[in-house]
Formats: sequence, C-alpha cells, structure tokens
Amino acid sequence: MKSMKGEGVQLNIPAKKAWEMYRDDKIISKINPDMLSSAQYIEGDGSPGSLRLFKLGPAVHGYVKESTQKIEEVVEGRSITYQVIGGELRNMYDPYRVTFSFLPVTGKENEQCIAEWNVEFEPLSPTTPPPEKARDVAIGFLKSFEKFELC
Repeated sequence: MKSMKGEGVQLNIPAKKAWEMYRDDKIISKINPDMLSSAQYIEGDGSPGSLRLFKLGPAVHGYVKESTQKIEEVVEGRSITYQVIGGELRNMYDPYRVTFSFLPVTGKENEQCIAEWNVEFEPLSPTTPPPEKARDVAIGFLKSFEKFELC
C-alpha cells in the first residue's frame, strides 16, 4: 500500500478546540463552505463504525463532489482515521484511508496545535495518479480552521 503525508499546519488554536471543530457537523460545515458545504453523520455518533457523508463545495467540485467515510479509529482529542467507502475517491483508490491529527504544540498546549493529514491508498488503475489534489484540498481546509476561529 502507498502512503502520502501532508505538511503539518500550525494553528493558533488549541488542539482540543480544533478537534471539537472537526468532529461537529454544524461547525465543520461553516469553516470553509467553498471547500466543504456540509458534513453529516448518517450512521452513528462519530465513534468507530460510524458513517459520515461529506459534500464538498464549489472550490473542489471539479474533483470530488462527496465522500462517504467509515470511521475506523478515534484517539480522543488527537486523531481520527476513516476509510472512504463511497464517492469519487473510492472509484479511484481502494483502500483510501485518511488520518487527521491535531497535536498540541509543546509548551503552548492551550494556544497552538499542529494539524496533520496522512493517507494510505492503493490506486485501482496503474494510470491513477497519487491523491495530491486531495492532499492539497485537505491542507487548505485545515488552514481554514484558524481563520474561522478568529471570526
């Protein structure tokens, strides 16, 4: 299986707050509507086994419209790992497993965190490129957390 890591994004918000923003459907849908127009738990409450549907906004519609994700692992307050089980990414890769992490900055735990995106994937076709656009979108979205927080 192949893997890709996005650059860590330093945010001027605590990891706990970033974690809460990511896990809350109403908040995450407001962070950057051009990139993510809505999020909804369609089964479960965000614990492992839950299903979550992300509908992407107009800034990324040319690439992916939506993604249904099955949550596999949750390290409370730190990271969430999910596997894409529906949508365009699932038509390009199988598996496609993503981990979002929010890690406190040592000495500034109540002020800053590092947000990370990592993916493990297997292209369904030898001509399918690595998910670089998905990485760029995810990192861009993580950078939006701080801007939303400051509003």
